[in-house]
Amino acid sequence: MLKPINTVCCIGLGYIGLPTAALIASRGTKVIGVDINPEVVKTINKGKVHIVEADLEALVQKVVSNGTLKAHLEYQPADAFLLSVPTPFKNNHVPDLSYIEEAAGNMAPVLEKGNLIIIESTVPVGTTAHIAALLAKLRPDLKFPQMAGELADIQIAYCPERVLPGRILTELVQNDRSIGGMTPHCARRAKQLYEIFLDAECLITDASTAELVKLSENAFRDINIAFANELSMICDHLDINVWDVVQLANRHPRVNILQPGPGVGGHCIAVDPWFIIHSAPRQAALMRLARQVNEGKTKFVLDQINNAAKLHPEAVIACLGLAYKPDIDDFRESPALIIARNLAKKHGERLLVVEPYIAELPSSLTETGACFVDASTALKRADIVVLLVDHKQFREIEQSQLDGKVIIDTKGLWHNYAFAF
Repeated sequence: MLKPINTVCCIGLGYIGLPTAALIASRGTKVIGVDINPEVVKTINKGKVHIVEADLEALVQKVVSNGTLKAHLEYQPADAFLLSVPTPFKNNHVPDLSYIEEAAGNMAPVLEKGNLIIIESTVPVGTTAHIAALLAKLRPDLKFPQMAGELADIQIAYCPERVLPGRILTELVQNDRSIGGMTPHCARRAKQLYEIFLDAECLITDASTAELVKLSENAFRDINIAFANELSMICDHLDINVWDVVQLANRHPRVNILQPGPGVGGHCIAVDPWFIIHSAPRQAALMRLARQVNEGKTKFVLDQINNAAKLHPEAVIACLGLAYKPDIDDFRESPALIIARNLAKKHGERLLVVEPYIAELPSSLTETGACFVDASTALKRADIVVLLVDHKQFREIEQSQLDGKVIIDTKGLWHNYAFAF
């Protein structure tokens, strides 16, 4: 008989933690949300959200109003704890586990016998065991799985998310989950929690396998994107339209080349392969090369823009989009933002930036004199128009609005009449 899960503490209320907390709360389970940012806590407790995600604010408003979700700055006792905190990398792409270690340290004092801990953050292989060892040192009065196996007081599992921004609430419910328990009992307890809101299948495995599954999913995507980006640079060298090549090649029944872009962004695909490379540097040659290709594509696009600007020394440049993908407000590891920052340093006030999903530009752009404008203003004033993100608003731009301008289209929206890189 599994112990009931009546209260869940969701640690980290960002792009994954908040939707997960809201979904669990919507099923009638009490959720304690914890975040280190006072403004985030304040916003959520008003029934509002600090991120752009379809249908999320209405759900948060509902569960906050009925009392099943409340956000806090302090950690509190619960039956289960979900950790969804950042896991970036430091210099030389070394994984930075400081956030998850800090969360574990803050959680340790409130742990009680019978608790379940699930790590959802994307982490290098071995992190679940590392956190379990850290907790064991902090709470020697409790028995952990690495010491007591099935008889442990605390159950620990790793269960990564696999969702698409813009569809997070839907995919959290509908996508299968890989549940990696430190023991079979840990996995069963974790499955019990996800069955609160999941309509898909829970696939049981061990923690290390689940950790590598998550990393492998994003490394696979990174490699496929790298092929498309490398192909785009080959096409530029050969003066061939890459969008035509991709479209025609994909008519082959067993070929599915992805669409190239200005690079790869987001916390997952741009970061996760480095976790594998760090763990197995000699064996991960292809993954390392894919990372280099995708990072190199960002530099390639930047060079194309600067080369166009050299031919028009006083030209006004408009960058359309800063997010790492369309129709969201997520700028983590965004190649568009990297490009805009570099252009701002070089061109200052002659750079116009359009991003419909923010209210103001990041300080790294405003400090250089870059101007935050709407799309209509940018298209009227700019001599060089650079499409970096194919937001819905930009997909509605008509060809006549681009007449007489130098067009650098990294997303293929205007490839019939633009310089497409």
